[in-house]
Amino acid sequence: MKIKDSPYEERPREKLIAQGAVSLNEEELLAIFLRTGTPGLSAIELATNLLRQFGSLQALMKADRLSFTQAKGLGDAKYAQLQAVLEMARRHHFEVIERGQALTSPEATRLYLIDKLKHHAHEVFAVLFLDNQHRTLIFEELFTGTIDSANVYPREVVKKALAHNAAAVILAHNHPSGIPTPSQADKQITQRLKEALNLIDIRVLDHFIIGDGRPYSFAEHGDL
Repeated sequence: MKIKDSPYEERPREKLIAQGAVSLNEEELLAIFLRTGTPGLSAIELATNLLRQFGSLQALMKADRLSFTQAKGLGDAKYAQLQAVLEMARRHHFEVIERGQALTSPEATRLYLIDKLKHHAHEVFAVLFLDNQHRTLIFEELFTGTIDSANVYPREVVKKALAHNAAAVILAHNHPSGIPTPSQADKQITQRLKEALNLIDIRVLDHFIIGDGRPYSFAEHGDL
């Protein structure tokens, strides 16, 4: 069945306008991006097939040009369109974080940290320093290690926090292996940093580990 033959309130574009983008599932969001289907398939059906083929929406969005353009219903025009959308989203998130706006979106923070740390071939430990309104003061990469580890010194983090007059921090480091699961050493240094910063009334809001897929959040997992 064509989308235009569906009940008005079930059509993805109309549903988005009436209820907001958050109300749409992945098939509906992708169908709006696709705009049209292919012979014998509506945009919704094509979206369902593509998600099944790639395995997830994230995998589709991260697919290289060859894999993307060879899929039925896609091509260079859609690939260019998707890259433009992704770049606009990246720049939007950077503006939100780097222009001193309060961090109200955990997802924006994740995307920012992924972009900053994801592509390092070695382990890097960084800190996002925030004021008392949780607005960004500065992002700094403080320690660099081998492909396996980075030496992190709490005293240096404390000195930087005082120099920036920070009221809170978000810690982050990458795992070049791609596995974002925290090691025992990761947990130990997080607690050491939290204790050191707590002595000067600076809160550790979270510690993110950047790898493949969704970054690991210490706060979400109750590790802070």
